[in-house]
Amino acid sequence: MANDGPNPWKQNARDAAARIEDELHRVVTYINDQVVPDIRRNGTDALRAAAEQLQKLTQRMDDRRGGTQEPTQQQSPPTPPAPATDPDKDKSRP
Repeated sequence: MANDGPNPWKQNARDAAARIEDELHRVVTYINDQVVPDIRRNGTDALRAAAEQLQKLTQRMDDRRGGTQEPTQQQSPPTPPAPATDPDKDKSRP
């Protein structure tokens, strides 16, 4: 059997790939032109709102605990335990 021409499925795959590339280009353009600027405009507002909610949460936690802790009054981390010594290590060998 001779191959008279390109397989129809190959041509369909090429057409689909071209359409996918066009749509992908449109999506990227939309994201860059519409979504990113909106995020930049509203991103700081969202961060401020989140910070305000976190401040309220920490205030409620402090109120339940029975008072606020001064920000300058930080507890020092616990002292790590001393390393274990090997009693045989200190002995001199004859």
